[in-house]
Formats: sequence, structure tokens, C-alpha cells
Amino acid sequence: MRTLLRLRLDTSPAQRTRLLELQVAFARLCNTLAPVVRDTRCWNRVALHHMTYKGLREQFPEIGSQMVCNAIYSVCRASRLVYQHPKSPFNVARVGERPLPLLRFADNCPVYFDRHTLSLKAGQVSMYTLDGRMRFQLALRPEDETAFHAQKLREIVLSQQADGGFELAFAFAETEADAADPAPPAPDEIPEYLMVEESA
Repeated sequence: MRTLLRLRLDTSPAQRTRLLELQVAFARLCNTLAPVVRDTRCWNRVALHHMTYKGLREQFPEIGSQMVCNAIYSVCRASRLVYQHPKSPFNVARVGERPLPLLRFADNCPVYFDRHTLSLKAGQVSMYTLDGRMRFQLALRPEDETAFHAQKLREIVLSQQADGGFELAFAFAETEADAADPAPPAPDEIPEYLMVEESA
């Protein structure tokens, strides 16, 4: 069983600008990876990492090494949704030998974090941005604090909300088996931030 904890960030205008800049940079990374995935039909995270990591670090020196890894994770996750999900019209089995469609990530796509790029201590979160760490105080309930100690953290996702604010979502796995599973089952609909461009 998995648990999802969503916490809204109380951002100043300057902090919001920094998060927007991080989102745009993350989308650029994802959009650089997407044609490689389409052309090689490889969305295995380890294989894609070996194929692209060094080139991405050279192409985007301003983006931290671990954020590059998180972008690779994000693209592989989205690719599983579009190219593998049984309900996807772009499932690789349906496409057959035809070229796969290209994934395009909007500038407001979610940003994935991990324990290297985001840490939480005494209710304060410290997160990576393009120009250094940024800190927020989170309003954690006692049961939220318990989840961080009792369950394995699977994913941390920063998302922009409809009103322009930002939210952090923490996905927990209660058991090692849950943690070892692939990402949770994909939704029936492709998220709005992800565009699928079919070949002409």
C-alpha cells in the first residue's frame, strides 16, 4: 500500500520565480531526452542514463548532476505511460514498426526530486534550485512526521497548481515490495503537461 502526502509551499515572489526557472530548465532536459527515447525505443532508466548522462552534463552545465538523473527518471516514467500503458493509443504494440510519437514536456511539467536534491529536517525542507538551496517550513501533522520515519519514500514531486502556487507531493511505500514496484499504475489520460506529437 502507498501513501501520498501533498503540502503546499508558502512562496515569496522571488522564491516562486526560482521555482519557475527550475521547472523550465527541467522541461528543457526532458525535451532533450525525448527524441533519444523515441529514436532508440529505450526507456529503461539505467540504459538511458548510460546513453545520455555524460552528454546532458556537457550540454547543461548549469544544472546539477542529480537533477539530470531525475530528468532521466521523469522521461522514463512518462514514456512508460505513453508507450507501454495498455490503455494508451500510442502503446508500442499498436504502433508496431511505425515511428513512435515524440513526447514534449511543457514548461510547467512536474520536477522530480530525490534525497540528494531535497531533504527534510524538523519540518523544514531544503531543496535544490538553479542558484542554490531554498528552504521552506512545512506544516506537518504528527501522522505526516510518522510517515517519513515509518515508510520508504518513493517519489518527491514539485508541481505548479492552477492558481500559480506550488505543491510538493511525497509518495511513500509501506513495504519493501511496494518500494520495488514500478511507478503506480498510470492514469487513463495523459497529463496536460505532456504533449504527444505523432510523426507526419
